[in-house]
Amino acid sequence: MTLVLVTGGTGRAGRPVVQRLRDAGRELRVLSHTREGAIDGVDYARADLVKDEGIDRAIRGARVIIHCAGVPSFGRDQAMTANLVRAARRLPEPPHLVKISVVGADRVPVGGVGAMMFGYFASMRATERAVEGSGLPWTTLRATQFFDAVALIARAMGRLPVIPVPSGVRFQPVDTGELADRLIELADGTPAGLAPDFAGPTAYPMADLVRSYLAAVGRHRPLLPLHLPGKTARAVRDGANLPAADATLAHRTWEEFLADQKA
Repeated sequence: MTLVLVTGGTGRAGRPVVQRLRDAGRELRVLSHTREGAIDGVDYARADLVKDEGIDRAIRGARVIIHCAGVPSFGRDQAMTANLVRAARRLPEPPHLVKISVVGADRVPVGGVGAMMFGYFASMRATERAVEGSGLPWTTLRATQFFDAVALIARAMGRLPVIPVPSGVRFQPVDTGELADRLIELADGTPAGLAPDFAGPTAYPMADLVRSYLAAVGRHRPLLPLHLPGKTARAVRDGANLPAADATLAHRTWEEFLADQKA
């Protein structure tokens, strides 16, 4: 049986990957910096991708690595991926490295005021380059923002008496369960390089996402349109963060996700 290693297996993207692999009876290990087992019956190996500690031991025997670990920090994201790549290259047989990234990583220029909100795109592009130049067999899947991440942002914004919302900005969020299915599908296939984008079925103005979330949880707040200056915000308003025409679209809608929040 092929050993699959998952990094970031306790996070939003990684946890449903781990759950599905476990439910399918796959040989599985999760690289974790805490080694706290979030899912029963799963082998958690302690390692620190940022500090480059314990990685060789954690990935030993892996034939496939699904790299979901990430932090909202340019330098740390780069270090995590670079350290993982170096360790993977030391394995006797190079594993298939499957990495999650973000749609628009190559199209959203980050700088100025926009760096605060959209710096993640530049960080993900840097990690993509580390994988592309690794010499390993690889697949990178760029996905749009997750439903639960959008909900988390909307929840935080909902604490304000008036909510400033970037005007002209759209997002096409996706369900993490369907994303997990796609990552596993790619991991089970031959290395594909850069896979088609993966996104939810519908693009929404940011204001609509916030407004519909607040309605779903029984909150009402006035929204204040906010025009963000600079090249980053302009690129996002032009749709640089939206999926390409050949994208693979998931099925679950934002409205279905919100219905679950009411339950």
